[in-house]
Amino acid sequence: MNRTGIYVLPLVAALGVSTAMPAFAQGVLKYGMASQDLGTMDPHRATSTPDKPISGWVFNGLVRFKPGSDDIGSLEPDLAESWESNDDGTEWTFKLRAGVTFHHGYGEVTAEDVVFSLNRSADPDTSAFSSDYAAIDKIEAIDPLTVKITLKQPIPSLLGLVANYHGGNIVSKKAAEERGADFATQPVGTGPFMVENYVPQERVTFVANPDYFRGTPKLDGIEYRYIPSDSARDLALRAGELDVSYGRQDQEWIDSVGRTDGLTVDIMRPAELQQFHLNTKSAPLDNIEVRRAVATALNRPEYIQFIGESLAQPAGSVIPAGNLGWDGSTPIYGEGDAEAARKMLADAGFADGISLKMVQTSLPNMLSVAQVAQAQLALAGIDLQLEVVDHQTFHAEIREDRSQVVYYSAARFPVADVFLTQFFHSASIVGTPTASINFSHCDVADDEIVRARSETDPEVQRQLWTSAQKKIIEHICAVPLYEQLIAYARRDNVEWGYDLQAGMHLGPIVTELTELR
Repeated sequence: MNRTGIYVLPLVAALGVSTAMPAFAQGVLKYGMASQDLGTMDPHRATSTPDKPISGWVFNGLVRFKPGSDDIGSLEPDLAESWESNDDGTEWTFKLRAGVTFHHGYGEVTAEDVVFSLNRSADPDTSAFSSDYAAIDKIEAIDPLTVKITLKQPIPSLLGLVANYHGGNIVSKKAAEERGADFATQPVGTGPFMVENYVPQERVTFVANPDYFRGTPKLDGIEYRYIPSDSARDLALRAGELDVSYGRQDQEWIDSVGRTDGLTVDIMRPAELQQFHLNTKSAPLDNIEVRRAVATALNRPEYIQFIGESLAQPAGSVIPAGNLGWDGSTPIYGEGDAEAARKMLADAGFADGISLKMVQTSLPNMLSVAQVAQAQLALAGIDLQLEVVDHQTFHAEIREDRSQVVYYSAARFPVADVFLTQFFHSASIVGTPTASINFSHCDVADDEIVRARSETDPEVQRQLWTSAQKKIIEHICAVPLYEQLIAYARRDNVEWGYDLQAGMHLGPIVTELTELR
């Protein structure tokens, strides 16, 4: 029964939300995610918004972001209890906590596990973040509790590479080798929760890790449910079948939830930069005047109105604001001037307009943005042909270079080098042996990106990052649309156990202190 006495479960079931619940003790957090299914729980491969929160519950890094924070200046000990570096920052030594154990009886964490994990993160065959680790020369186990990392040259933030984020998560060497491909659904970490069961297209269940080194979690477990329908998740939340739900990314939803007794909206950083990446090597986008026309036809302020000012903020560059090295001084096309865009196309020899292929995820919030762009571009004679696929297929196909335009939403470790390297360095071009996520085939700022990595003078380094952003914007490798904060709804009985201002895993981290009051 809800507050008005109306029985809602049949309606929830009719919308495709399973009402069959596993047998749990009290204190299980029911968490709804906007996805059809799991992509992967392997932290070195998890790139999508639905997959990333899980990493924060199951794994630890050598250091960590404080729960609720994205401040790179306040990283704190995690699996490492202390560390030191030489004067030029090319040699780092980490001392591990003694007695930390992996889930499911896989033994104590040793330096060998750390060496294995970081080498795995640096390998493009086993990691989506391998390019981040290109500066590492070697990783050594000095003794069972001591790890030494030697760099080829100083980099902006070595601690960022070993934090509890992306490739910095530490996995069990024995479990990863034993389980092979099954590690994606049967991961083994050291975090406060461990995987119990995965039911495809339904849920992943987690149980508390009684041996967690920071203390036994207050929750008994987590049920992570896949509910792609926004309306179904909302109904389940209001009916009490969910405690936490991934939010609809628009102002109307925020206002509606905010007016509902017993529910709270959490809006958090980091802002995900929403960009249209244009394949600069694919005709007709290989013509810069065509790219300029596309950028001119896109009405960037309209996206902020569409999403809502609580969530969306203007984008000032091709990397997110707040990143170390961000610069917003270069003007960006995107005034929504259809007539000017038509003239640009005509001057470039395309008076009859153009057609562009775009593989697009079926996730509702991203699909709606793509449809807004489709309508904006149509006014200028640009036919954006959307090929809508499920989210997992979307990620696979854009990495196989099957889309001339890629709409991608991303936040990364907040140092300019990471975003610039992954999205705009030539070594990261999709379809190449060293591919990351350079969908635009951009290569105009390679020199500045590489030089900035090892530059020890902060001012010179900042100038190099500024120059890189200027070149990328002027070459129109991508069109930054807007930056979007992250919204989740929760019932008022959920207490995170910390001040939630940010979530580097793109979702609230469930810690040992999280509870249901």
